[in-house]
Amino acid sequence: MNLRPLHDRVIVKRLDNETKTASGIVLPDNAAEKPDQGEVLAVGPGKKNDKGDVVALQVKVGDRVLFGKYAGQTVKVDGNEVLVLREEDLFAIVEA
Repeated sequence: MNLRPLHDRVIVKRLDNETKTASGIVLPDNAAEKPDQGEVLAVGPGKKNDKGDVVALQVKVGDRVLFGKYAGQTVKVDGNEVLVLREEDLFAIVEA
């Protein structure tokens, strides 16, 4: 993928949700909710502060992150759907 995000934006690939409930019921694709977790594929250089200094992002490539259901903009690149989000739209980094 040849995307290089600008400023404080990150490129995230949604992680697949389970398609089966705890009781074993299989959910069709249209009934399943959009996943709210993803893997960071690329990060921008950072955002400038009031002094003009670039403040680096706290997330890095490979981090697993949480975000809102309707956060960011979905974009299709090379046949793959990815999300473009601002760092402030991310809720948390999932620690392993």
